[in-house]
Formats: sequence, C-alpha cells, structure tokens
Amino acid sequence: MKDWIAVCQMDEIAPDTGVCATLDGEQVAVFRFADDTRVYAISNYDPFGKANVLSRGIIGSVGQQRVVASPLYKQHFDLETGICLEDDQVRLKTYLTRIEGGRVELNTVQ
Repeated sequence: MKDWIAVCQMDEIAPDTGVCATLDGEQVAVFRFADDTRVYAISNYDPFGKANVLSRGIIGSVGQQRVVASPLYKQHFDLETGICLEDDQVRLKTYLTRIEGGRVELNTVQ
C-alpha cells in the first residue's frame, strides 16, 4: 500500500513555477506547468551547488523532457527521472505525485 501525504494546495503553486515542501524531513521541489494537469516532484537539493535551491529554478522542456534548470550552475534535471542532462551519472530523488480534491499529494514509498 502506498502512503500519500498532502504538501500544499494546487492553487498555491503558480503556473510555470515551483515551490518547496517538506516531506519526512527532506526538502522537495514541486513544479506545476501551465499546460499540464499534473505536478512533478524532485529533491530540492542541487548536488552541484550543494544547496536546497531547485524549487527556484526555471522550468521548461528540452526536447520532450520536462526539466528544471538549477538557479546556481544551470544544470538541467529531468523532472520524471531526476537525471541530470549534462551529467547522467547524477540523479536526484523523484516522488510520485497526485492531485486529490485540489491538494498536491506526494508518495512517501518509492
């Protein structure tokens, strides 16, 4: 059985931006695209800049991949897989997401 935890309301995430949430003591970056009905969630920690800043990154697409560009050194991270496009040896933790009753919920069991 999966454990889902509400971290914010969908309307608390402006379209085409991200927010930072805390889940089990870890910072999670949660992103919403204006043209998508789902949200994406990855670790907020930028392993290159060694800081919790990814929720403030710029989101967009590289080809068909939805990505966030780190605000520090501009590496792009795939929001589905967590893989860094510039260095595929680096992978961030990703979270399953769902929207229930306007609430953004993240899966705590991976």
